Amino acid sequence: MPYRSIYMYQREIVRSGVGFGTALAIAISWSVNKSILWAILHGIFSWFYVIYYAITR
Repeated sequence: MPYRSIYMYQREIVRSGVGFGTALAIAISWSVNKSILWAILHGIFSWFYVIYYAITR
């Protein structure tokens, strides 16, 4: 049973990280480009765009 609870906890962390990464990428994209299409595209790539933005700025 402890294995199941640890697995569920890790799964929730991953889901939260993906959601936060997507929201962060969309916010950065919107502030830079002011384009909904770019925001959607960057939201799909989420953490990759956030890391790219951090490296290039």
